[in-house]
Amino acid sequence: MRPGVVALASASLFVLGAAPGGGAGDGLPSPPLPERMADSGGGTQLITALAPRADATSGTVAWWDLRDGRWVKAGYAAARFGARGLTEGASRRQGTNTTPTGLYDLPYAFGIKAAPHGTSAPYRRVHQDSWWCQDNGSRSYNRWTEPRPADCRATESEHLIGYDTQYAYAFVIGFNYERPVHGRGAGIFLHVNGRGPTAGCVSVPAAAMRRILKWADPARGPHIAIGTESGATAITGY
Repeated sequence: MRPGVVALASASLFVLGAAPGGGAGDGLPSPPLPERMADSGGGTQLITALAPRADATSGTVAWWDLRDGRWVKAGYAAARFGARGLTEGASRRQGTNTTPTGLYDLPYAFGIKAAPHGTSAPYRRVHQDSWWCQDNGSRSYNRWTEPRPADCRATESEHLIGYDTQYAYAFVIGFNYERPVHGRGAGIFLHVNGRGPTAGCVSVPAAAMRRILKWADPARGPHIAIGTESGATAITGY
């Protein structure tokens, strides 16, 4: 979602281990975050993208493995969110520069660069005629198109190869993807950091994106949960 169009906004990162819940003052450690969630997607891999509050533009991404019935953190990184924070995915509107909260699948990965060695997720290379259609009047809304169809205006679409930093590596987030609702939003990805907050995606450093791509195993049903520490968009509610 046009990662290069928002200006840098400052926000303080928070400590990953400071998520609320679990001990409730009894001195016991909190259970791992996925164990406190309403749903983890049914697989044995999960990415959590956690912001301290709904108006935050930064937070953390962690990726987890379910091993012997317990969730174990496989890695984590600082993350960036939309320039206007996060909002409930079911009511989000396109063009608001907000990151949609919720639990989503990860249909496939893509990138301008070749997939990191060891990547097992479906990976699509970006070419000169690769576009992501965000035109509400197009039948290709919220889809990769190659080439761009006549009913999808260039001014309402992303020319993927034009974002050589952000789309060096990326994962499609399944927000509004399976049965797209026009006007809700298109082109929500997990991708490499740009210069500041995103226009609605989740971004991480390039090294973390490479690690995530090598870690993700389609056979294990990976999902991504996006949310806040508390409130109406609390990640534990998804």
